[in-house]
Amino acid sequence: MHRQENRQGIVWLLAGTGDGPHLAAVLISQGWHVHVSVVGDMAAHPYRGLELEAIHVGALGGSQGISQWLQRIPVDWVVDATHPFALRISDQLNQACKGSGQKLVRFERPMEASGKAVVLGSMADLVDQPLSGRRLLIALGARQLAAAATVARQAGATVFARVLPSPMSLIQAAAAGLPPEHLAVVRPLQGPEPGALEAAVCRRWSITDVVCRQSGGATEALWARLSMEMGFGLWLLRRPAPIAEVPVVNSVNQLLAHLNGPSP
Repeated sequence: MHRQENRQGIVWLLAGTGDGPHLAAVLISQGWHVHVSVVGDMAAHPYRGLELEAIHVGALGGSQGISQWLQRIPVDWVVDATHPFALRISDQLNQACKGSGQKLVRFERPMEASGKAVVLGSMADLVDQPLSGRRLLIALGARQLAAAATVARQAGATVFARVLPSPMSLIQAAAAGLPPEHLAVVRPLQGPEPGALEAAVCRRWSITDVVCRQSGGATEALWARLSMEMGFGLWLLRRPAPIAEVPVVNSVNQLLAHLNGPSP
């Protein structure tokens, strides 16, 4: 993908492996010079082969660390394309950008059509749901696993979980009180075809319900499809609202128009 030379702006893109590589490729194709920040080495792999100015791996050090980064590497725009539930980093970006007068825009995934899914305002809402005797798979991430498992048990469900293959995820799963035989240690969307592994896990455990995050993107779309095909109930933890004072775009075209438009 060739860079257009009619644009010399510099963008700092903070994203994961879902939206980030595509956004970076499009920005580069439009002539933007792109720096990317990701949380770890695994998240950096999908960016290989792109004509990035640089890729930065690791923690940013909070608002103060972000401010210091902006002083070292001046940019025209900061694009926050982090996970919709990554509230802390979005808040830190906003605080740092406000303090330095840096332009910031939020790329927010559009909502998915999730069929007959029930949206939960918080995990506490699960306790009032008819889950007695049900077999519930928690696909939320290990940080929320302990709280979700407690509420699900209070609602009468037998609890299972899908967690990532990392030491911290396994420690958090153990802290949630789940026995090893109730854990699927896998990465989402792996296997011979997308959804094959998740479907196999649900069949193995005779899952009747799945709870995941209303995050948009491929993972939520996958669970929505499987719930329709396999007939299990789907519960979605409501996506947090974006920061009100930060401009939001919901598509690549909107992002490009915003970056190319007049300064706010």
